[in-house]
Order: sequence, then structure tokens, then C-alpha cells
Amino acid sequence: MLDIRDGTFDGTFPFAPRYLMVNGFGMHFVDEGEGDPILFVHGDPTWSYLWRRFILALSGRHRCVVPDQMGMGKSEVPQDAGRYRLVHHVANLESLLLRLDLRDVTLVLHDWGGPVGLGVAIRQRERIRRLVLMNTWAFAPWPAGPLPRLLEIIRSSRGEHFVLKKNGYVEAALRAGSARPETLPPAALAAYLAPFPTPASRLALLCWSRDIPVAENDPSFAEMQRIERALPAVADLPTLIVWGMRDSVLPEAVLRLWQRALPGARVRELADAGHFLQEDAPAPALRAVEEFLAALDRSPRSP
Repeated sequence: MLDIRDGTFDGTFPFAPRYLMVNGFGMHFVDEGEGDPILFVHGDPTWSYLWRRFILALSGRHRCVVPDQMGMGKSEVPQDAGRYRLVHHVANLESLLLRLDLRDVTLVLHDWGGPVGLGVAIRQRERIRRLVLMNTWAFAPWPAGPLPRLLEIIRSSRGEHFVLKKNGYVEAALRAGSARPETLPPAALAAYLAPFPTPASRLALLCWSRDIPVAENDPSFAEMQRIERALPAVADLPTLIVWGMRDSVLPEAVLRLWQRALPGARVRELADAGHFLQEDAPAPALRAVEEFLAALDRSPRSP
């Protein structure tokens, strides 16, 4: 395991590390609290640290399960790039869900966590109680216009040097995806960078960006399309969409796609937040989730 496995990052991440062998690699996850489970799924280039404030606030009434996806955070980093496709990430998360026997699950999904988590929700529909989507997508092809310049660089021939050798991606992505990059605390930036000290540790960062389905011949296009076409299977679930409206990666047009795909969803727009709304506007984002959970906890469950 990585040498950060016991790291608390100046006490901002005070959660006991837990591990399971999942599809041949050691997956790290946080498992805090009791009650109906909330499964938080991060995207790229973050890890479970993204959800630290949510875990602290919600674990008093809910079981918060927060994995690090393969190659990210405190999870192991297999060195076979072919294992970092969307279909594999879906299978990994599904394995964790089943190994922990999670039921009545609230899925909270961000960025790449959206298609990964929804891929699991479609396959394990009876275990999912509700959805929370935060600045994510699950549409093929890429629905947000031209790819951001940073992603274009990673997908080009320069990408391996930029990500693996230069370590240029994490900080650039966090700052470009924030509405107020100057407010990201140095300690938080250090925590986000900590899992990626060497070229070998950064493989997932390269693979995530290169796996975005832009054209039909991209390896994960068919899997993303399968997930998109199956969205009606989860459209009846209580759903909250919390959206940072200053997102330079997934702009407002993608939010409107979600509203058409999931017409019953409640929407909370955060005017002063960008892609990483958990850092830009943690208090209103958390409040929206707390209100959503409380309202549904007061409602009778479906049989």
C-alpha cells in the first residue's frame, strides 16, 4: 500500500483506513457511522479526501462508505493501463457494494463517479434508494462541447510526459475546475497531491482522461452509451442534482441534459461554485444533501 495509508493530513481526514482485495488490487475505503449507507464516489483527479466534510457531517446518522477508485488515493495502482476502463471501474465498485452487502444505498456521485456509480445502480437497482449527482455526466459522446485544453494535452502524445513525468495534472485540474482557485488551502492541495509522488503512482490520472468517450471508436464509448440508454431504469429514484454553475468542464448545458434525462430530480444550483463544488461551496452543497436526506427519511419507503 502507499505510505500515506495512515495519513490524516493535519487532522482533516481522521478516518481509519480499510482495505479489501477487489478484482486483484487493494481498494481503500472509509467506512464511518451507522444507519442507511451513503456511498460516495469521487472522480478524477480526486480521491476520498474530496468527501471529508460530508463524512464528518453525515456519519452521525448514516453509514458513510467512501472508496478510492483503482489507482487513486490510498488504493493500489495496478500498472496495466488496460485495466483502467469504465467497465472495470464499474465492476470494481459493484464488487465493493456486494462484498459489503450494502442495501438502501444513497449514491453521491461526482465527475467520473457519475458514470461509474450509475453503471452500478443500473446493475444493482434493487439496492439503490436514491441518487445525488454533482457536476458529472453519463452521456456518449462527450456532451460538453470541445474538451478543455488540459484534457486535450493529456490525450495527446505529450500526455505521458505531462502527467507521469512532470506531474502537471492534479494542481492544474483543481485550479482550473475551481471558481475561486486562490481559496484552496495549501494543506488541501497537498492532500490531493499526496497519492501521486512518482510516475508509476500517476498512471490512473493518465488513463481517466484518455478514457473519456469522445468518438464511437473510443474504448469506453459503448459502455458509456449503455449506461446512458439505461438511465430510464433509475429515473424513478428520488434524485438530487447539486450543480456548480461556474463549471468550466461540465457547463450548464450538461445540467439541462440531466434534467431531461431525470425529469423528477430536484435541482440546487450553486452560483458561485465551479466543478469542484465540494471545495468551492462545501456548506451549501452539504446543506442541500442534508435537506434532501432528511426529507426522504421522513417519507415512507417504497415496498
